[in-house]
Amino acid sequence: MSYLRHLYKNGVSFNLQYPARFNHAQQLREEVQRRQISKVLIANRGEIACRVMRTAKKLGVRTVAVYSDADKHAMHVEMADEAYHIGPAPSTQSYLNAAKILEVAKKSNSQAIHPGYGFLSENVEFCEKCASEDVIFIGPPPKAIRDMGIKSTSKKIMSEAGVPIVKGYHGEEQSIEKLQAEAQRIGFPLMIKAVRGGGGKGMRIAMTEADFLPQLESAKRESLKSFGDDNMLLEQYITDPRHVEVQVFADMHGNAVHLFERDCSVQRRHQKIIEEAPAPGISEETRRSLGEAAVRAAKAVGYVGAGTVEFILHRQTHEFHFMEMNTRLQVEHPISEMITGTDLVEWQLRVAAGEQLPLSQDEIIRRGHAVECRIYAEEPRAGFLPRAGTLHRLTQPTPEEFVRVETGVREGQEVSVHYDPMIAKLVVWGRDRSEALAKTRAKLSEYQVAGLETNVNFLLRLSGASAFVSGDVHTAFIPQHEAELFPASDSTLSEPRAVQAALGHLLINQRSSTVTENWKGIAVAPQAWRPNFQVQKTVPLRFDEKDITVTVKYEQTPNTYQVKVNDGEWLQVEASLQDSDTGLRLNTLIGDKRSNVGLLTHEEQVHIYDENGQTIVELPRPKYRAVAGDAGAAGNSASSPTPGVLERILVSKGDKVVKGQPLFVVIAMKMEYVVRSPRDGVVASLAPFNIGDSVGKGAQVVMLEGES
Repeated sequence: MSYLRHLYKNGVSFNLQYPARFNHAQQLREEVQRRQISKVLIANRGEIACRVMRTAKKLGVRTVAVYSDADKHAMHVEMADEAYHIGPAPSTQSYLNAAKILEVAKKSNSQAIHPGYGFLSENVEFCEKCASEDVIFIGPPPKAIRDMGIKSTSKKIMSEAGVPIVKGYHGEEQSIEKLQAEAQRIGFPLMIKAVRGGGGKGMRIAMTEADFLPQLESAKRESLKSFGDDNMLLEQYITDPRHVEVQVFADMHGNAVHLFERDCSVQRRHQKIIEEAPAPGISEETRRSLGEAAVRAAKAVGYVGAGTVEFILHRQTHEFHFMEMNTRLQVEHPISEMITGTDLVEWQLRVAAGEQLPLSQDEIIRRGHAVECRIYAEEPRAGFLPRAGTLHRLTQPTPEEFVRVETGVREGQEVSVHYDPMIAKLVVWGRDRSEALAKTRAKLSEYQVAGLETNVNFLLRLSGASAFVSGDVHTAFIPQHEAELFPASDSTLSEPRAVQAALGHLLINQRSSTVTENWKGIAVAPQAWRPNFQVQKTVPLRFDEKDITVTVKYEQTPNTYQVKVNDGEWLQVEASLQDSDTGLRLNTLIGDKRSNVGLLTHEEQVHIYDENGQTIVELPRPKYRAVAGDAGAAGNSASSPTPGVLERILVSKGDKVVKGQPLFVVIAMKMEYVVRSPRDGVVASLAPFNIGDSVGKGAQVVMLEGES
């Protein structure tokens, strides 16, 4: 309620008439406890586990965490009242081990299990097993999960309920011949989707008939790996639509409401990256129709709890079609909470305890605009490939009344190759969309991360892109605006940035020195200045595979330098280091521009942070630190593009291969990566990896014979 009270104090009136019980935290605790939910097990990890725990603690409900080998020291384990080890790092042996999780629930005397999202959240068998063990599953009944989880069934139910659906094939016959015939009937481009899919897994697009079979086979493999089922459905692919979804909620007493819509159109790899609520640019009539259709969908399947009904919305006409229903809490649920002043996890606990919905449809009031950015460990310029490793530095925005940072990791912890690479969710509310986007960009610029590349810079450009700001969003937004989102200037280090990187490196070294350094044979004590001498230092830098040389002369005046980049003109520069709550700051005066930027060094890198994000400048790696395999003839090997697990090797020594031929498959962060031959040739050797082994980024797996 603090969120609503804050709005009221700042002149934003809701005029909500809540039941008296909604205003008293102590009464809430007593009600939930009387319903026999005094302890809940969270069958998940990361930020969603932490988020559920925060609300449970608010209600006086004790929490139980489960963890794999990889998560022994994870944040959700530390937050819980109790925590139990459930298996090795791979999710199939831990977070998907339904029997083990139920065993922990019984051992810990947990009355309920909150599945979060992903993992077991939409697993019908797990839901049924919970019921048979007299453990409350905080989610919908098994039949709703089953009906909505099987996309072919869900389409039939929606059609009968008067919810518009997309043309496609949802039949049980799954022979290749039948699927190919149906694809020809529907026409191209065509969407291939796993019947039990979700999160972009088992989803492919066949733009032409020639693409169909290869894409079908790939989707089947990924679906079987992710869901244990390779059945597919086919749908007409609507070019560049909008992806709009509606948050719904229902109780056991026949009540169902919606909490308005979210726009999740801007995606990469068929996965959401930035979401906002409400959807920009749609009429109130369309908004009302979407909400009503979503409530009809929920009622048609006898839904209970939190769910999301997803629609494809035509960009021009705003005609919409049912896509699927996610029978769980969504990653992006915080933006719905921000515009309605609600706590949906609290609602989940109350409804699971048998209570009626806290609010009727008329009492749910929409205010302002909210944006959520998903902060991932990934390389946007490398096709958004996920990355794994240690977060040697992680500084995030400070949570405020209208700023939420949902995270499950801390500085020094690992982003594991076994799980989703999301570091955090940044959620920002504003009185309107312009204010929300301005706040979003300001808060994104506060991120400081070292050790892993992230998508923060990309999100800064995206949230400030002209078409995005105007609300012209759609699922092909990223490729259509590639030039603006991936500017050529990113591959060039500006002269001021090179100066800041070099001086920042030297000043940090000088500050950390405890003994005198010998520069050009002249002993200089740290922070000491010799008025009769001028000391010169050359700093070699590397940026985007280009070498840069910065020459620095120490002047007689403290904090003053003469600096030259490559063979350019000498610049007079003032520079000094300052300490701040978020780390070191570098203050520079270059020409007539004074700047104050964040600064840190990590291994052989200098990181600079400002309102435009992060710039990483490399320092030459000492020869003794060179990684084996860095050298070698280009094109003579195929390497893993990301840390992952070797799933399959598709060739043998002596095989002839052609350029583009698949050589091996790596699974990383639940995604399949097919690595192809860089040229025609013959397989000379295979690295001594076994199927199931972990491989690092750049690990050479297949070697080709030298080019003649």
